[in-house]
Amino acid sequence: MDKEYIKRIAEDLLYIKLNSAGCVVVNGPKFCGKSTMCEQYAKSVTKLKSTNDIELALADPKSALVGENPHLVDEWQKAPEIWNEVKNDLDDDYQFGKYILTGSTTPINPEKIQHSGAGRITPITLRPFTLYESGESTGLISLKNIISNNEYTTIYKNDNKIGLSDIAYIVCRGGWPISTLAKKEFAIEVTKNYYNGLFTIENESDEFATYLKNKDIELLKLILKSFARNISTQSKKTTMIKEILESGIRSTLDEDTFTSYVNILKSLFIIYDLPAWNLNLRSTVSIRTTPTHHFYDTSIATAALGIRPADLLNDLKSFGFFFEDLVVRDLYVYAESFGGTLRHYRDSSNQEVDAIVELENGDYAAIEIKIYSENNIKEGTKSLVSFENKLKSSELKSPKIKMIITSHGPCYKSKEGIYIVPITMLKN
Repeated sequence: MDKEYIKRIAEDLLYIKLNSAGCVVVNGPKFCGKSTMCEQYAKSVTKLKSTNDIELALADPKSALVGENPHLVDEWQKAPEIWNEVKNDLDDDYQFGKYILTGSTTPINPEKIQHSGAGRITPITLRPFTLYESGESTGLISLKNIISNNEYTTIYKNDNKIGLSDIAYIVCRGGWPISTLAKKEFAIEVTKNYYNGLFTIENESDEFATYLKNKDIELLKLILKSFARNISTQSKKTTMIKEILESGIRSTLDEDTFTSYVNILKSLFIIYDLPAWNLNLRSTVSIRTTPTHHFYDTSIATAALGIRPADLLNDLKSFGFFFEDLVVRDLYVYAESFGGTLRHYRDSSNQEVDAIVELENGDYAAIEIKIYSENNIKEGTKSLVSFENKLKSSELKSPKIKMIITSHGPCYKSKEGIYIVPITMLKN
């Protein structure tokens, strides 16, 4: 491996998949490091970068699969028939770890994919750097070890060198490998350039060209900004449409158009919805199943709104929503690395838990996400204790651990048995 290469948490999962499936599809946002990671494991590569490369793969998809295994096809979705060729080849000659496919978008014409690939092709989603991967978390606390082993040791550490202003900077810079390499005074500009380039198509071979062709880019940006303003919330589409219309920029916007543009943003791995955690509470309280809106990287939301670190520090309430999005990004990666799933919880009495990390055996962590302050710790503690009591009254399984992930400050276990952990001390 390249000695300058930064190991990704998802690599362990990629290794397992390569040894248990014929083909691994690695999806994720543009420039999050998919190709770089996969090239560490591939012995040959076909890159669909130029127009000629794409036209050749469209005319003869089998040609894209020629090479020593594991063979990597980079941006395979530009020639979606490759999927069928991979599936057919594995039918004829099944070998573990034969192919790796990477993609920054879902296929524009999924109907061209004739087979599901079940049992042969398995997916992974790579996200931008977590703080542990970018070296901005010490990794003092392992989420897996706490949930799995219930390590209720008394930990108190108050030498956290990263403060709230640093977190504001990290939120706006994001976890893009190219941004983390830049000097601090220029890194946010690098991310801003990345954002501006998302919707600028220079040639037909660009990853997003097919999706954005004949689309109203200004409308797409308006909808993206609406999601940024409603980050880490369960806002309904009707609310966001109303917000856009009230801005006066557009006079009409129907739900079908809104939904079609939202689907584009999801297909480009810019936004996604975090599902709700379902429980059968024996009470009159009903569980809300509305998902929470999140970004694959929070910096896209801040860039869309023109928000800088100083803006976050001047509006701590809004900062809290952006910080939650950042933490959810990291939790998603950490949970996935040990087979966990990430959800959120909210019921009709407005009892809410920002994140539920559940293991395959049913054990789970209930997690609140807060900008660090004494009042916020009290609020998070009250919420988690109330949640646990509600489960006990319904004779349901209590959380294995309760945790408040903070922006900065000390790491310790409270008298209520709740772990207070800064995001800069957490790892998988």
